Amino acid sequence: MGIGNCHKVMDFRRIAQRRLPAPVFHYIDGGADDEWSLRRNTEAYNDYELLPTHLSDVSSVDLRSTLFGRPVDWPVMIAPTGASRLFHREGEPAVARAAGAFNMPYSLSTVGTTTIEDIAAIGEHPKVFQIYVFRDRGMTRAFVERCKQARYTALCLTVDTPVAGNRERDNYYGMMATARPALRSVPSMLRHPGWLYRAVVRKDMELVNITQAEDGPQFTDMSVKDFIDSQFDRSLTWKDVEWLAGEWGGPLIIKGVQTVEDCRHAADAGATAVMLSNHGGRQLEGSPAPVDCVAAVADALRDRLEIICDGGIRRGTHVLRALARGATACSMGRPYLYGLAAGGETLGDA
Repeated sequence: MGIGNCHKVMDFRRIAQRRLPAPVFHYIDGGADDEWSLRRNTEAYNDYELLPTHLSDVSSVDLRSTLFGRPVDWPVMIAPTGASRLFHREGEPAVARAAGAFNMPYSLSTVGTTTIEDIAAIGEHPKVFQIYVFRDRGMTRAFVERCKQARYTALCLTVDTPVAGNRERDNYYGMMATARPALRSVPSMLRHPGWLYRAVVRKDMELVNITQAEDGPQFTDMSVKDFIDSQFDRSLTWKDVEWLAGEWGGPLIIKGVQTVEDCRHAADAGATAVMLSNHGGRQLEGSPAPVDCVAAVADALRDRLEIICDGGIRRGTHVLRALARGATACSMGRPYLYGLAAGGETLGDA
């Protein structure tokens, strides 16, 4: 199957699997433990039927909305995902440019392979920086200041990663066993020499916002799991969210909450939005599908928070279901990574 025959997200997934080394593909594709939450994220949309009303004038359809105080052309945003250059040589800039073409918010991950400033220079569409609170608060404060200087629209604090998830596919396929690939992954990588050249010779996969930070942590010989477990602050509380809201002073999203109680805490601490998310099924196995959480949060807090449903989106009717349940917008991660890996920014650009 070629890109010209792709008609849905999962078609791009098949091409991505062919074009990427096995460890890298399964890093995108996999989830925690038995991957029940990963599967449920998408399957849950089937629990909600669509009840059409007919003979309404739909000759002019307007998908425009607002998010984080900015106009957007449709209520979908690009979720933050780490290290996009793992999946295509153009990485985050390719996705940011595509997002700009559709005037949709683009989110850069702390563990991205493009700098805060370089993404800020791409287009005029809303930009979001996804941040973790490091044990070194000075490093977190420096990220906030850089985002202010680069005029980012919003900050997104991920709170569901006190420790790295148990992603067993990464163990089986050897992805990121250490920053140097595990031996079991070498045969697959050798079948993709272009990828190997970029990783080993050009070192395109460097997590530049971390490694280029003043006194930033390094993890050349450390597994990504060990890096997360050693650097991310596990003592984080809602008081720290208040601190971050004060440091930032702009739209603040809390990503990874799923209960009404946590969302109320977020609003009380100074957040302006929540991203209902279980980290794409990559963290706590058994956590509910985000779309199942939307209605209760919307009923309780729609007047205080923007509500973003993050996870499992594979079709436009999934977006419709989430909006009908009360979401302000949706967020997608794997769908755009499959497309990036399959064809880059423009069709066929691998």
